[in-house]
Amino acid sequence: MRAYKLFIAFSALYGLIAVVVGTISAHGSDQSLPWLASFCEHCSNISEQGIERLNKGVQYQFYHISGLLAVGVLASLHRNYQSAVLKFSGTFFLLGILFFSGSLYASVFTGNAIFTKLAPFGGGSFMLAWLFLFFFAITRKSQLKGE
Repeated sequence: MRAYKLFIAFSALYGLIAVVVGTISAHGSDQSLPWLASFCEHCSNISEQGIERLNKGVQYQFYHISGLLAVGVLASLHRNYQSAVLKFSGTFFLLGILFFSGSLYASVFTGNAIFTKLAPFGGGSFMLAWLFLFFFAITRKSQLKGE
């Protein structure tokens, strides 16, 4: 499978996960989601700090899904599907979401704050992802006449 297909597919999957976690964040402390207790013993009584962590993870996940999706779409274009710079950018977006948002979710859902130690690796991955996307933009020759 080509990298651009993975980037687009993971954008959709990460989008689904962000909506589910956002739902848990919004309704986890009330009793409107009875299935939640069977999924996660810590989820029926999420602290205010836990809700803030979930919200921050969802917020950053949605921001960076847009970047990942843009990389997938750019890479799907005829001359870009082999671009190493786009592959690096997409890979760092994937890792950033996994390490940043994933570590925040894991810390809340397991009750173990040790997972938050992975968040800085996610933040660094986000920075690299945007940097590689920037490099692609400034180094890519335009297909338009006159540019």
